[in-house]
Amino acid sequence: MFYKRFGTLAAVAVLAVSACASPGATVRPSGSTPASSAPVASGTAAPSATTGGSQVELTIESWRNDDLTIWQDKLIPAFQAKYPNIKVTFAPTAPADYNGILDSKLKGGTAGDLITCRPFDASLKLFQQGQLASLNDLPGLKNFGDVAKSAWITDDGKDAFCVPMASVIHGFIYNTDAFTKLGITKTPTTVDEFKAVLDQIAKDGTYTPLAMGTKDMWESATMGFQNIGPNYWKGEDGRKALIAGTAKFTDKPYVDTWKELASWKPYLPKGHEAIAYPDAQQYFESGKAAIYPAGSWDISYFEGKGVKIGFFGPPVAKAGDECYVSDHTDIGMGMNAKSAHQAEAKQFLDWVASDEFATLYANALPGFYSLSNNPVTLEDKVAQQAVDLRKSCKSTIRNSYQILSRGDTEKGQKNLENELWAVTAAVINGTKTPEAAAKEIQDGLDAWYKPTN
Repeated sequence: MFYKRFGTLAAVAVLAVSACASPGATVRPSGSTPASSAPVASGTAAPSATTGGSQVELTIESWRNDDLTIWQDKLIPAFQAKYPNIKVTFAPTAPADYNGILDSKLKGGTAGDLITCRPFDASLKLFQQGQLASLNDLPGLKNFGDVAKSAWITDDGKDAFCVPMASVIHGFIYNTDAFTKLGITKTPTTVDEFKAVLDQIAKDGTYTPLAMGTKDMWESATMGFQNIGPNYWKGEDGRKALIAGTAKFTDKPYVDTWKELASWKPYLPKGHEAIAYPDAQQYFESGKAAIYPAGSWDISYFEGKGVKIGFFGPPVAKAGDECYVSDHTDIGMGMNAKSAHQAEAKQFLDWVASDEFATLYANALPGFYSLSNNPVTLEDKVAQQAVDLRKSCKSTIRNSYQILSRGDTEKGQKNLENELWAVTAAVINGTKTPEAAAKEIQDGLDAWYKPTN
């Protein structure tokens, strides 16, 4: 499952509180300017490590054990070709154990020099505890915009503490063979076109239009609500308005998002209520469905299974409308504040912020994208289709991850991310109306969250 595999799952993130193990759920730091353009380079403390000198060893802590060979065979050799005096070891921990083991290592003084950062509160907490160093003086941070930095910056926007490494993009994966057989020559860009394609697929009867289940619930919110929703609430403007308290989930854009999701039910597999995330993957992989509501993390999975696929973005209401895409911050990297080799660690982080790293990393992991302002050309055509959405649409992140999921469940408060899972699944299943879902979510948020602006 995406959450287990990639370790940024909203629940984990939020509960920790910390895009597959998940999209990373942590709630983001932010205040009046959640991802403000606070100065990130003082111009005085650039990394001072050199290409020569005595050997120094750096260790990277990470939950991404699936990436071990990529680091060993591609990334680290590329860095050490430039800095042969800096030996780097990638030492991952199992995703489910990462938070706890990292916490113990940091407290015990045995953690590595470089810390792979989950987005939002899990990493923010480490910074607030003095375990992650401020990176405001890192020159490479100039390569990243506000949305990219929002997952690893303090609420007031004054301190950046991790270099953004990768995001995941939401949209729809489709079976190109199915589209060809059905004579569908153009991917839909509007809601009406999307519905027309679904109707065409359903009428033919060869394929189920949409491969998605609601058993696990998170996919209803992640590949449903957070996928199509930004086109309704206008991306960052709408997301920030929720934080500021000038918008509510009971407003029309959110109710309309749930209404659209409710209309998906006839296009889903029979018994979708009992279909879990891996089941939906297998359903699409087997050729039974034509379209798969997705995150880009699924691209490499389906390509690895030999499925011929393409990717298109969430549809807009009307032709010509501004489009928005969930380009969700997923992975970053910071420096252990107690590292004995801070100059060398900063040199490595500055390389992680470079175009060279962005190109190597994005091509090694199709579906995980550099957050750099500088474009990266990908070898994988489907991964390129997804990232090309940045050219025509404005990027945003999931609206539940920054600040709004800090409800303390031990005190009876609602965790927004987890609540969105449950109500969105219920809407798609037809057991809750969009209006009731909106009220339940807003009531849960109002019970504990008071905007500070």
